[in-house]
Amino acid sequence: MTPTAHLLDERSGRTYPLDPLRWRGDDGVPLTVPPLRGLTRAEVDSGTRSLWRYRAALPGDIRRPVSLGEGCTPLVELPWGGEATRFKLEWFNPTGSFKDRGSTVLLSLLAGHGVTEVLEDSSGNGGSSISAYSAAAGIRAKILAPESTSPAKVLQSRAYGATVELVPGTRDDTAAEALRRSAETCYASHNWHPFFLQGTKTLAYELWEDLGFTAPDNVVTVAGAGSIVLGCDLGFTELLATGAIDRRPRLLVAQPANCAPLHASFQSAVDTPVPTAFGPTIAEGTAIREPVRLPEVLAAIRRSNGTTVAIEEAAIADATRRLAAIGLYAEPTSATAAAALDVFRAQGVIRPGETTVVILTGSGLKAAATMSALFGEDA
Repeated sequence: MTPTAHLLDERSGRTYPLDPLRWRGDDGVPLTVPPLRGLTRAEVDSGTRSLWRYRAALPGDIRRPVSLGEGCTPLVELPWGGEATRFKLEWFNPTGSFKDRGSTVLLSLLAGHGVTEVLEDSSGNGGSSISAYSAAAGIRAKILAPESTSPAKVLQSRAYGATVELVPGTRDDTAAEALRRSAETCYASHNWHPFFLQGTKTLAYELWEDLGFTAPDNVVTVAGAGSIVLGCDLGFTELLATGAIDRRPRLLVAQPANCAPLHASFQSAVDTPVPTAFGPTIAEGTAIREPVRLPEVLAAIRRSNGTTVAIEEAAIADATRRLAAIGLYAEPTSATAAAALDVFRAQGVIRPGETTVVILTGSGLKAAATMSALFGEDA
């Protein structure tokens, strides 16, 4: 293990040894691996075509990565709203979403510690990703998913050999059931486990390399639990500390208006949940009413001088269609970020000439039923 690396409870300051089997603090709070020393341009392993090219920035002595070739996703420039826009196509990851970044690091560490069975709860993409990397590692996976989860995502997890159990109720009901079962099985939660964020932070490193080893001015992303926000915060913090970049990109975060707890708290200038209405959303990947790391996500947005926006369902649907019209088949969850780009530009948050990257998190193939409703003959 990296000598200075440890697990941290950011809320109390309590620290723990760097143990891949520990996913929360003794008092039940989420933990993180604080920013590490990062890496410089010379330390990028350019001969490795996966996110493991940034291995020097990852904690733990991972001698045999469980890898399916994740990372190195395209950054393409296409017109959006009359302006050239950079889109990061995270659905080019092996299971079709950005979640593979966290899964490869997490499952590599768990496999290296002899874990033979894991439990995960997910509304879809996280479950299919953990299932795939568990299969690659020879680990049995059980996935708990809301009963409303896209059939395509359930099918994908089962195809990898995972046991999928559909849980009645909301996404939060599924998370609560997983917490109850976590005492019996290693909990490989993409929302709770601190090592998942270590994989997600490679998105920041990759954007830095994509842009000629410079930082963008803005990163626009959708958030449910906020792992991209936290990963980018970690990665860009490390790059800033090494002097590899001279400024921290602003994190501009979108949520569907029907489920926007992060937005509600951010705009209320508090670090705690605030009362807000919830309803169904076609951006199913973000339908999380109680984000586990809400205070930490809010702190990351503020640290970057970023902000948030809530997007109505009609605008999400419209953005999904507009993306397809320029060749990008993004699931509505992803399209929420593209819709937010219009708002941030209109508000003057994003100014002409700035380098802005929009993260498209998952493929439209992951949400076949919803996409059929949007693009079918009767749509």
